[in-house]
Amino acid sequence: MFSETLKSILKTWRVIILLIFLLFAVFAINGGIVPHFWDSGVVIKSVQYNSSAANAGIENPSSHVTPLAKERITSLNGKKINSVDDYYNFLNDQKADRLIQVQTTKKTYPLTTTEINGKADLGIKVSERPTSNLRKGLDLEGGTRVLLKPTEKVSKIDLDTTVDSLKERLNVYGLSDVTVRTASDLEGTDFILIEIAGVTEQEVRELLAKQGKFEAKISNDTVFFGGKKDITYVCRSAECSGIDPRRGCSKVGNGYACSFFFTITLSPQAAQRQADLTNKLKVISDNGGAYLSESLLLYLDDKEVDSLRIGAELKGKASTSIQISGSGSGTTQQQAMANTLQNMKKLQTVIVTGSLPVKLEVAQLDTISPSLGKEFLQNIMLVGVFALLAVSIVVWVRYKQWKIILPTVFILGSEITLILGFAAFVGWNLDLASIAGIIIVIGSGVNHLTIITDEIMHGQSATAIDWKTKIKNALYIIIGAYLINMSSLLPLFWVGAGLLKGFALTTIAGMSFGVLIARPAYAAIIEQLLKK
Repeated sequence: MFSETLKSILKTWRVIILLIFLLFAVFAINGGIVPHFWDSGVVIKSVQYNSSAANAGIENPSSHVTPLAKERITSLNGKKINSVDDYYNFLNDQKADRLIQVQTTKKTYPLTTTEINGKADLGIKVSERPTSNLRKGLDLEGGTRVLLKPTEKVSKIDLDTTVDSLKERLNVYGLSDVTVRTASDLEGTDFILIEIAGVTEQEVRELLAKQGKFEAKISNDTVFFGGKKDITYVCRSAECSGIDPRRGCSKVGNGYACSFFFTITLSPQAAQRQADLTNKLKVISDNGGAYLSESLLLYLDDKEVDSLRIGAELKGKASTSIQISGSGSGTTQQQAMANTLQNMKKLQTVIVTGSLPVKLEVAQLDTISPSLGKEFLQNIMLVGVFALLAVSIVVWVRYKQWKIILPTVFILGSEITLILGFAAFVGWNLDLASIAGIIIVIGSGVNHLTIITDEIMHGQSATAIDWKTKIKNALYIIIGAYLINMSSLLPLFWVGAGLLKGFALTTIAGMSFGVLIARPAYAAIIEQLLKK
């Protein structure tokens, strides 16, 4: 009897469509048929620009690559790496200038360690390996979300150019797990929403909120600007950048100060401007050396950051090689060196990417720790289990039939799977707003399934015509409620500068899957079960 009922259910075209969509959803989530629970290694999260890893050919993972497709480190010098702790514990036991054979899922790379803050480093940040293609947002993963607002009204072209410049600036800075997109509120105010994993609040403010307009002047005449037009190359290797060996670090007051340097290569046009401007200057003697009468002044966001003496040999010469210098400070010499190198890195980034088309200000900034995000995820999973249990109890109390409870739980689970499959397919990050959307979908699903069940069970007769009429009546009610919900959800794409977009997208997708696929399939299943 049960086998005949099951066969008749599986032959129903609505159920067949549901099963096909479930298969695609599972494939999108799992990246195939074989589960990935037993994969080894740690995922390469980001690669520092011009590091040993970058020079060896390890690429920054693109934001478009699915989590399961990202390159993983499986061993270091033959030692298996199965967790983030394994990776960093291995490096903590190493010293600088040591050769490390890094085995990944693609190939083996010979990398040389460098020393950062007294610890060996390969220029690679790693994270735990994923078991699915589901992407977790900052609420669950931990990181920083910043909402930037232009200080003045800008055109769409300038806004898009600013987004592209920020993406390039973040890539140069060595960040890959980044989301940068435009947003607006209901009043039409433009914003730029950026989500970054593993960056502190202070770094975000300094890196993103500043326009980053870099220029070099001689006697108030601009020699060159930051960006690819005037600067063709910025050195970031140890041979031509780092702590200045001539000036080094020195004790200043209650702390220490250090100096950095790096070289840049000017375009022929910028070099000629320098030659024309220096040709007008006089040669003077100072401390036994010959210099030009004016210095090369460096400005960042219209503030002077350094002054460089120009050697007499550069008078009227179109030299393309320029050495840039700066400084940093700290309470200890080690802290001063770290801050100095950080300042150098930021200046290099601005020079490489050029200035932003508009000035920005931080409208909102939220930072969430990874441990808090993990706790959120655990609580959400626990709430989900209790919710399904509560639904089962309510359905049992109302109908007292297992043949109604089981299809109800199956359909609700199917709707959740379809939502997650959609999120994995389009690369949408699941955050707390998206989870709230899933809960809303489950709630509306229980309501709609109850409508279908009541409409079928509480009729006067059970002829073939009555079955179809009852199901149609139930679906009419459901579709009407669905259209009303859609009209109220669409404005949420723009409310709060798009911060509720995840909630709106997840809810719309979930309700659409439910109304168009899952709930009609439930009606077909219940019809077959109750007929028998």
